[in-house]
Amino acid sequence: MTSHASSVRPAAGRRPARRRTVIGLVVALVAALAPTGLTAPAQAAPTLISQGRPATASSTENAGTPASAAVDGNTGTRWASAFSDPQWLQVDLGARATVSQVTLVWEGAYARAFQLQTSDDGSAWTTVASTTTGTGGTQTLPVTGAGRYVRMYGTARATGYGYSLWEFQVYGEFGGTTPTCGTANAAQGRPVTASSVEGAGNPASAAVDGNTGTRWASVAADPQWLQVDLGASRSICRVTLRWEAAYARAFQLQTSADGSAWSTVWSTTTGSGGVQSLDVTGAGRYVRMYGTARATGYGYSLWELEVNVTGTDVPPVEPTDPRNPNLGPNTFVFDPSTPTSTIQNRLNTLFTQQETNQFGPQRYAVLFKPGTYTADVNLGFFTQVAGLGMSPDDVNLNGHVRVEAFWMGGNATQNFWRAAENLSVTLPAGTSVERWAVSQAAPYRRMHLRGAQNQIQLWNGGDGWASGGLMADTKIDGQVVSGSQQQWYSRNSEFGSWTGSVWNMVFQGVTGAPPPNFPNPSHTVIAQTPQVREKPFLYVDSTGEYRVFVPALRSNSAGTSWYGKTPAGSSLSLAEFFVVQPGTSAATINAALAQGKHLLFTPGVHHVSEPIQVNRANTVVLGLGLATIQPDNGTAAMRIADVDGVKVAGIMVEAGAVNSPVLMEVGPAGSAASHAANPTSLHDVFFRIGGPGVGRATTTLTVNSDNVIGDHMWLWRADHGDGVGWAVNTADTGLTVNGDGVTMYGLFVEHYQKYQTVWNGNGGRTYFYQNEMPYDPPNQGAWMNGATRGYAAYKVADSVTSHQAWGLGSYCYFNVNPAVVAERAIEAPTNPNVRFTNMVTVSLGGVGTINRVINNTGGTANAANQVVYLTANP
Repeated sequence: MTSHASSVRPAAGRRPARRRTVIGLVVALVAALAPTGLTAPAQAAPTLISQGRPATASSTENAGTPASAAVDGNTGTRWASAFSDPQWLQVDLGARATVSQVTLVWEGAYARAFQLQTSDDGSAWTTVASTTTGTGGTQTLPVTGAGRYVRMYGTARATGYGYSLWEFQVYGEFGGTTPTCGTANAAQGRPVTASSVEGAGNPASAAVDGNTGTRWASVAADPQWLQVDLGASRSICRVTLRWEAAYARAFQLQTSADGSAWSTVWSTTTGSGGVQSLDVTGAGRYVRMYGTARATGYGYSLWELEVNVTGTDVPPVEPTDPRNPNLGPNTFVFDPSTPTSTIQNRLNTLFTQQETNQFGPQRYAVLFKPGTYTADVNLGFFTQVAGLGMSPDDVNLNGHVRVEAFWMGGNATQNFWRAAENLSVTLPAGTSVERWAVSQAAPYRRMHLRGAQNQIQLWNGGDGWASGGLMADTKIDGQVVSGSQQQWYSRNSEFGSWTGSVWNMVFQGVTGAPPPNFPNPSHTVIAQTPQVREKPFLYVDSTGEYRVFVPALRSNSAGTSWYGKTPAGSSLSLAEFFVVQPGTSAATINAALAQGKHLLFTPGVHHVSEPIQVNRANTVVLGLGLATIQPDNGTAAMRIADVDGVKVAGIMVEAGAVNSPVLMEVGPAGSAASHAANPTSLHDVFFRIGGPGVGRATTTLTVNSDNVIGDHMWLWRADHGDGVGWAVNTADTGLTVNGDGVTMYGLFVEHYQKYQTVWNGNGGRTYFYQNEMPYDPPNQGAWMNGATRGYAAYKVADSVTSHQAWGLGSYCYFNVNPAVVAERAIEAPTNPNVRFTNMVTVSLGGVGTINRVINNTGGTANAANQVVYLTANP
């Protein structure tokens, strides 16, 4: 959409960074090794556990310099290797031990580059320290690792001789259990490549999607391979191959650290096909099946390639102190003792920076602990203001929480990306008007505007337009005045009254809603909300602990979840969350998820090189300050497994310059489990393709799981900003729904180049839909769906037998070529169980044409008749 104090601190302060540790077999600590004199912090004296133990080496210079000489406790004897790279020396401790220190006493022939490694089996190794600037002499090195075997692995000598150690001393203590082979599939959802594919329907990704109904197939030739990137070096203990009928008679399983040099960990020339679960011992970031002989005349075909790793192979993550969390430098937490001037100065500074900053990378959250404040909160772009109480009434601001559009001459149609949540507001004496002049992605959620005499205006007031927004779980004691606001969705709220209408106002579960009277005025009123949970939120309890409240599902509800009642739900300590700072790798995020952590994203742009993979039921992913996730190399930003009750809230996903086939996927293709009792839900989840620069994605959001709930989403291919153009920020489809029983509350999808929304699942429901077709088709020939002019904004597949939608608006503004025509706004099968209620099409300013509303029904919206209404179909 475009136009036609001392106590103020970044989130309880930043604690000194603590070094992250490594447990088990993970490459997580890569530290430059220090010269003589570097020792561990003061503690009990470590125990030498390597002396006299069996030692072996890659080579020896001669019989007088055996491996055993480096562990004999005699600094007058030494091990020396041949004069080549690489070389290694390892000691067998006899039992598994936790290693805390290694001392290397070098002879003159030392290592310039080497690694210290541990292993449980003497085969799969984990690096616990490394350097390329070794100094020789005596090096006492604190490490954190565990295993039965420890080795020095030298890769570059400092002299023309070999490697030579007087002593190789390992310190630690025995104990702990040998890690067992895990059951989680480390390959699922990971990046995957293949030597070839038989066709577009059998991609490499189908072999790691967790769906045994999709497959990878190669061309009919030998050799062929399929490889998966696990994201980090892992200790691999089992590989399972689920073959389709076209299987391998001869193949190898291989691992690699870099995807280039491969080691074979298992092989056969008598493959049996079917399901092969193969115990292996190896380590690497990459795993591949390398087929050398086919059993049939076809290619190689795998339903699934599954990889299991040892149970201790996941690195620990930095714990979160729930009383003093680091919420990042762009989160500001105030308490009632903070001077009013300090609060106001911070708010003014943020607004000055963010008033027009719609495409910058800055993100901010301003949080108020329970109490009473005096503040004028004027929200600019990418700023969230929120209370930290269990109820909005726990935090009262005497003043304003407002959005205005003076930066665009009163036009609010670009006032996107900001949020007000979980606060109550008492207007100043002598003032009776609050202004919330916004368009998309600007929720007014879980708010309380006090005073029956007051009103909140949804436009700038007397000038300009606004174009769509949300109120949810909100109480307005007085009146809501929509004015020139073009469309609006209100859900589960309580209004003193409402006045105003333009094109499409939808009220659901709202007490105080106006009577239904579509299209004049255009009020669609639905008495109840069939099933919804409210958005999770951060709060501070009476002990000062930060927690996240997760509201329970409500059925057939009306009114707020909190006013005059105790909200139902569960509470999670922030100690159960991994707090994600910008710059945190996706591998680290996924490691936290694998350890059962929830995620709290701090304000900023979070770049990921691989998908964030949410596999555990009931995981909460919560963003502050419209935290943004951007994939940098054409991957998805997030994939959610087909599990119960995942909640993603307050997150924006932005496409990168390399095309992503999909930006977010809820459930892998073919998902079929019922989640009716505990659906996954998406709250205030927004997507952007282009605007700050080039962004590309074929499909923005794909929902494969059943029973998913969408609670306010805007999927936007940019129509203005940088990196914008018909052949620049390319994007076919906004939303694709393949799951059954999916419900969308407040769905905004705009400017995609083919279908805006495609609905393939049965039993779907949409309450309020706002759409703008792409502004920029250069001509009709560039925007044809076969013989049909353009693409519908809302497409229900011909195979669907049940679907319902209420309050749908689709608009065109073909400003590049006003002669372009969209044949229809909605396409749906003719079926009495596929029903649409209250639809509107608009030719904005008469620029372009939408020929029909739904199928071949409804009038033409064009320059002569800019607004067309249809109340029902069929």
